Amino acid sequence: MNDNLIADAAAPGGAVRPLAPRSLRVNGDGAARAQYIEDLLGDPFADDNPHGHRALLDADERREAPAATEELLDRFGLAAEFVPTALGGRLVGVEGLAQVLRPVFRRDVALGFGAGATALFAASVVWAAGDGRQRRATARRLLDGGRLTILHREFAHANAILRGEYSARRAPGGGFVVDGRKEVVINADRADAFVAYVRTAPGDGPDSHSVFLLETDRLPAHAVHRLPRSRTHGMRGAHYAGLDLEQCPVPADALVGELGEGIYLALRTFQVSRAVVSGGALVGGMDSALRYAVRALSESRRGLVLRGRRGRVLAGVFADLLACDSLAVAGMRLLDLAPEHALVPSAAVKYAVSALLHEDLDELAAVLGARGYDRGPEFGGFQKLVRDLPVAGLGHAGTADTQAVLVPHLRTLAHAAWREESGHEAPAALFTPGGPSAALDFRRLDAEPRDPQAGCDGLLAALLGAAARLDGKRARGPRWAALADLARAFAAEVHSLAERCATLSGRAHAGALAPAAYVLVDRYCLLLAAAACLAVCENAARGTPEGDLLAEPDWALLALTRFGRRLGLEVPELPDGVAQDLAAALVDRYRRGHGFDLYGMRLA
Repeated sequence: MNDNLIADAAAPGGAVRPLAPRSLRVNGDGAARAQYIEDLLGDPFADDNPHGHRALLDADERREAPAATEELLDRFGLAAEFVPTALGGRLVGVEGLAQVLRPVFRRDVALGFGAGATALFAASVVWAAGDGRQRRATARRLLDGGRLTILHREFAHANAILRGEYSARRAPGGGFVVDGRKEVVINADRADAFVAYVRTAPGDGPDSHSVFLLETDRLPAHAVHRLPRSRTHGMRGAHYAGLDLEQCPVPADALVGELGEGIYLALRTFQVSRAVVSGGALVGGMDSALRYAVRALSESRRGLVLRGRRGRVLAGVFADLLACDSLAVAGMRLLDLAPEHALVPSAAVKYAVSALLHEDLDELAAVLGARGYDRGPEFGGFQKLVRDLPVAGLGHAGTADTQAVLVPHLRTLAHAAWREESGHEAPAALFTPGGPSAALDFRRLDAEPRDPQAGCDGLLAALLGAAARLDGKRARGPRWAALADLARAFAAEVHSLAERCATLSGRAHAGALAPAAYVLVDRYCLLLAAAACLAVCENAARGTPEGDLLAEPDWALLALTRFGRRLGLEVPELPDGVAQDLAAALVDRYRRGHGFDLYGMRLA
């Protein structure tokens, strides 16, 4: 642990009270704080570690939150990670936040949500549209150790987390009266405040809902009923409970933003939620799932034999993880650098990362075999991930939510500027993990899809540009030549996708185009993942010494090969040794104790 990271400086600008005295008060950038919390949580496989797998799995079996680890995270001041620096916290950008959360999500996805990320999902609305009082009160609540959670609006055909809703009407003497009930809300039994999406108008129009900041110390106790905890299959240690509001008077200044802005605010702030779920929970969780598979093979009778089916599976999932992280990092850095352009990319990131890593989890289960059902401290975390990760992505509802953003965007691809002219590539800064960034300004988040060169169209243009530039690397060997061939095939698929999207314009009814559109969404998101993969590889080659994993073609080549097969492209066989060498790089990281993501941080 680096004691130099602990500081006693007051919060910048003195906007609110500084962090509570019990906090460890960690400074440094996201990478430094991530390393600090990684060391603080300790070796997850040590039997005597109160924050290790044994303790976390025991708590999960009891359906309890791991109290000792929650207390440690509270002392670390995890809530300060969700409060902007201008309000006394440590939140600068989404990328840095996701780095800090990955050590938590690698150990326990439910803990990452229950003790952390859910508060950000709720607070994001206040940071984006709240007035000065609401922002200061929310910052102070979090920094003083309080809990904040979110009450989502109801979605048709959704799961229990999204079922049920609240409604509000104007009160005769001013303010509002809120009624309603939800049975499954994370931390409903122990939150001090709720950011609630409440129906304020009939029907399903865009102005049907509004957002309220419901602070329990400003509500009458007789009108707020906390319901018993619910039993869930995944995230069993998270506190899912219900909340019943009965004729609850709410002050007028609890309204966040304007009346009827609820859906608009959801579209704006869900961009941040999707980025944190993808770049924090899903990538962090899959890092652990892959580690369980490598550990199982290393302890098997044959040992870590890199040739054969199991070695190919390890290499393939490793390539997918790096590619998904490339897309997630590009999406997070876009939020930090140009948040007004992030609506469509954030949906694409969530859609692609969820789908790809769900498939990879199935592949790893086949490698683990019987150990995949083990409930002990050595491998029990894998079975827990199988239960927890679908809840993290909200299952079918999470997919439908992203499709609702992506399907309307498909029509615009037919007229994208990059089809006729160059110069529309997304900037290299999006593909530089841990590179210089800006502070995320939540007020710049936009609910209107914009895609000039900073957005998804810029990502597709980056794929076209990378494909053209890779031709110049063919002389460096057969692997670079194979990557150049694949990039050309993907570039052709980009143009094919644009032509297929053009046919949607001729379809009169949305219902008629829906099946075709959803297929095109799949293809679109895979192309974006391929673009991010090529761009990160190309960018790494400019700034790192030869031999660095990200700067070499193997991972990108295997990732694109797997993407190509998913797209139904004619994909040539890999050059000899690619999968084996990538599996060897994976094992090397495992033995040296480094993460499997783009950052490759040292693990405890």
